[in-house]
Amino acid sequence: MDINYELYKVFYYVATSLSFSEASKQLYISQSAVSQSIKTLEKKLEQPLFIRSTKKVQLTPAGKILLKHIEPAMNLIRRGESQLLDSGSLGLGQLHIGASDTICRYFLVPYLKQFHKKFPNVPIKVTNSTSLSCVELLEQGKVDLIVTNFPNSNLNQSYIRKTVCSFHDVFIANPAYYNLKQQEIALEDLQQYPILMLDRKSTTSEFLHNLFLQHQLELMPQIELSSNDLLIDLARIGLGIAFIPDYCLNRESKELFIVKIKEKLPARQMVTAVNPTLPIAQSTEEFLKLLPSLPELG
Repeated sequence: MDINYELYKVFYYVATSLSFSEASKQLYISQSAVSQSIKTLEKKLEQPLFIRSTKKVQLTPAGKILLKHIEPAMNLIRRGESQLLDSGSLGLGQLHIGASDTICRYFLVPYLKQFHKKFPNVPIKVTNSTSLSCVELLEQGKVDLIVTNFPNSNLNQSYIRKTVCSFHDVFIANPAYYNLKQQEIALEDLQQYPILMLDRKSTTSEFLHNLFLQHQLELMPQIELSSNDLLIDLARIGLGIAFIPDYCLNRESKELFIVKIKEKLPARQMVTAVNPTLPIAQSTEEFLKLLPSLPELG
């Protein structure tokens, strides 16, 4: 099909802003030129891509399908431009990682330090998002690789995965508020206590909800947050029993203890993943070499 690729560029800016006027500002062309380009593209594709309204537009089902393919292409072009223009990076290009703030703080920092020491001129960009959302960033080509907790319902077998560590999740509490230090408690009995956990957009929450379902129990958390560090702080002041990955816990803390659970909680993994449909930058390959490598458990 003979379609000018500039039309796809205009489509991308309208689709991501959902505004003809905003797209015209970003492209430095008139709004009428944007409108005409979209009409031309729709005519060539023989179907509408947008539902028009006075101020905003919405994508049609066809528009959503097209955006799913156009967005990674646009991000790939930008990454290629960045790599070519970055003369100081020895041809490695920018390293762009997607990871949760917890993984960044408790796992990635020493490896980012090693990479920066080895390649001081290579720009490093880290995008913080939940492990579930990081997969979407990878699919869209917005990041070069992600580091995520696993299992991850969004991460299927099509991605190239590397297991870098294994960990367990734990329930923690302050002994001054919960007299459970010398006890072993069942998940069913744990329901009577206020549970503090990450919100439903996280793999950790997904994991715990599934665990309770497997034991035919209903999980009703008292507090759901987006930060493991804040969960630890709230457990420390006695607001409840927090559920966190064990690598977040300072083992020397006297204010908190790990609640012993009768049921065996399965281990989880931390994995890196890249999108095999996109070229893997040399900077990504070099960074992956610095990370530990374990047999894949998932």
